[in-house]
Amino acid sequence: MPALQLVLASNNAKKLAELQALLTDLPLALLPQRALGISEAEEPHASFIENALAKARHAAAASGGPALADDSGVCVDALGGAPGVISAHYGGLIEPLPDREATRRLQDARNNERLLADLAALPGAPRRAFFISTLVALRHAADPQPLVAVGRWPGLILDAPRGEQGFGYDPLMFIPELGRSVAELDAVTKNGLSHRARAMVSLREQLREVWGL
Repeated sequence: MPALQLVLASNNAKKLAELQALLTDLPLALLPQRALGISEAEEPHASFIENALAKARHAAAASGGPALADDSGVCVDALGGAPGVISAHYGGLIEPLPDREATRRLQDARNNERLLADLAALPGAPRRAFFISTLVALRHAADPQPLVAVGRWPGLILDAPRGEQGFGYDPLMFIPELGRSVAELDAVTKNGLSHRARAMVSLREQLREVWGL
């Protein structure tokens, strides 16, 4: 069966790599939306699932074909679920640099600084948090039967970053049963345990059952 091209409603190279690795045994090929000149979608909603659906519909409408979106972030109990849906720009949006990955790294650092500052203002507060991934796949923009999958990965927020791997809040998320932060895990280990991996278990089942892959 020839691979089905699925537009990923994201320009994050590391997210693309993680998701593609989780789909290797299915006849699917992910293509980042920037390869088709598709702009970023608006994400005005209060929940991951609403934003993921909006991004998937936007990419599917612009490409004229199937699309996959992942809306993800970290939710900290002591902060009422924040950063939540604004995890990607919790520290305030920065001016884009010529290098996209350099921009992402600087944005990640600002976001981590803001999260640490907010928790420092709550001494003694519990540090429990969840990485959340909500995946939405559409066959076309008007698909009445979107495939939806949610994955949650629990951990604790550290007092300072640890590790050099991954991206986003990985240096701050400590996984007690592993004794390491997510940024201290190699890519294979992370990809087998992460919130995206957990969501993908359900999505893969749906792709086989509903889309016949």
